[in-house]
Amino acid sequence: MQLLVTLDQNYLPQLQVLLASVAVNNPNENIEVYLMHSGIPAESLENVDRQCRAMGYTLFPVRVDPAFFHDAPVTKRYPQEMYYRLLAPHLLPERLGRILYLDPDILVINPLRPLWEMDLQGKLFAAAAHTGMTDIAHSVNRLRLGTDSDYYNSGVLLMDLDAGRKEIVPQKVFDFAAEHRANLLLPDQDILNAMYSERVLPLDDAVWNYDARNYNSYLLRSSGKADTDWVMSNTAILHFCGRAKPWKPGYPYRFGILYKHYARLAERM
Repeated sequence: MQLLVTLDQNYLPQLQVLLASVAVNNPNENIEVYLMHSGIPAESLENVDRQCRAMGYTLFPVRVDPAFFHDAPVTKRYPQEMYYRLLAPHLLPERLGRILYLDPDILVINPLRPLWEMDLQGKLFAAAAHTGMTDIAHSVNRLRLGTDSDYYNSGVLLMDLDAGRKEIVPQKVFDFAAEHRANLLLPDQDILNAMYSERVLPLDDAVWNYDARNYNSYLLRSSGKADTDWVMSNTAILHFCGRAKPWKPGYPYRFGILYKHYARLAERM
């Protein structure tokens, strides 16, 4: 199983919590971790590498050459990192046929194997649209981006890299970003939805990309079925979306204490 993360040095502690949660809930898995970055010093990666070796994982840092983005619109608001996950087929080794991208603000609390082995049915990606969003929000995003589908969250992406190398053209992505820069709110996610929404296999977000802010919404939509016990037994990926983060003081949502538990486990590792 190959996992992809893209981050800067500030998110390395959160990456270690993510990896601890993967290890606890995916025992006996042979996992490679590809860490795509712009220039994290090697010494800053030592703790992550040590943790991976202790868990039996292999860490592959992938430092991206900035020359790859010489034609890309890159500004403070649109850093080159925003393109990494979408252009991963062109930035990762060609020996890789598929990869599972995870945002670093995630906990994995059940096995990933069913997602990893999922048949993509000829699609480029598998991703979830958050059902906690209102129908109005989905309608606004469809109008804003000119799409017919729900708005997919790019924090969890199962990618067919072989197909992506053929279908995703970096220059077309850069041209779209330049043409629509005034309308892009979440740039990489907007580009995914505007350019490739028809090439996405929908996932059940309650299982594969649970928005940790929206417990009450999931509970209501499931007629009371998706309570905390259901989440702990069925949800594989808890995603701490939004500005409030469970490693910061005053986190107001239900699963913050669970995050602190895995943070403690990561320290022990």
